[in-house]
Amino acid sequence: MAGSTHGLVMPPEGGPGAGGFWRQAWRRLRRKRLALCAGGVIALIALVAFAGPHLSGIRYDSLDWDAIAIPPQFGGAHWLGTDRLGRDLFVRTVYGVRISLVIGLLASAVSLIIGVVWGMVAGYSGGRTDEFMMRAVDVLYSLPYLFIVIILTTLFERGSLVVLFVAIGAVGWLTIARIVRGQTLVLARAEFVEAARVIGVGPAAMLWRHIVPNLSGTIVAYATLAIPQMILFESFLSFLGLGVQEPLPSLGNLINDGAREMQSAAWMLLVPAGFLVVLLLCFSIVGDALRDALDPREGSS
Repeated sequence: MAGSTHGLVMPPEGGPGAGGFWRQAWRRLRRKRLALCAGGVIALIALVAFAGPHLSGIRYDSLDWDAIAIPPQFGGAHWLGTDRLGRDLFVRTVYGVRISLVIGLLASAVSLIIGVVWGMVAGYSGGRTDEFMMRAVDVLYSLPYLFIVIILTTLFERGSLVVLFVAIGAVGWLTIARIVRGQTLVLARAEFVEAARVIGVGPAAMLWRHIVPNLSGTIVAYATLAIPQMILFESFLSFLGLGVQEPLPSLGNLINDGAREMQSAAWMLLVPAGFLVVLLLCFSIVGDALRDALDPREGSS
């Protein structure tokens, strides 16, 4: 049984409405030309980030003592210039984009998994369980976000990519937990959930088969908005020296290096900062478009 509760549209499980919801969302998304262009730019940047260093044949830590701090030369060997150690800025930047993308994606996945599970269990259980779990979220919200990550990265191996994305993702789940908990409270009172409960569907099966499919739009939209936040936070940590460590490049430590040379070699700052701005802007555009396209209140317009 499907119904509409408080503005939420619950497509029938496995029925044509479920596929229709995603078809309508895709139809609305296709009308947003700017979002499609932004998605294409993200795909192009990702392709360059993962293929560029291999095609160039230059390692990110290779030193060229005959090309120290040269400006961009579009016809030369280092077409975006080099840094103070003669390292190719294009290769280091796209390699840094790769690291930032991987950390952003993995940290977003960690935060989504924790937040969705925490929010669903709290919202569906209700009572004292809900009260305890959400008070724990409130306590974590009261702690300085950056302070928690700094503690985690200093207690364990500093510069480890695994520790870094776990540290970022482990404290990035609080907002999605609150969102999922609120929508689960509404869904738990919906007619199709009540009907499933009457026929004996257990809590685990109820969450997986009935709650998760109806939260999928919210989860997808939040994921696209969480990724740029994670990338920005990783870049900020690396800028402070708490994230990715030399000689590995990250957009954050590249921007930090470029800021020191801004007066005499502005390209060292503009190249990585430009990539970061474009990447964050495109993710934000795609995330906003997905949020609107997956909003059931948009109807079939």
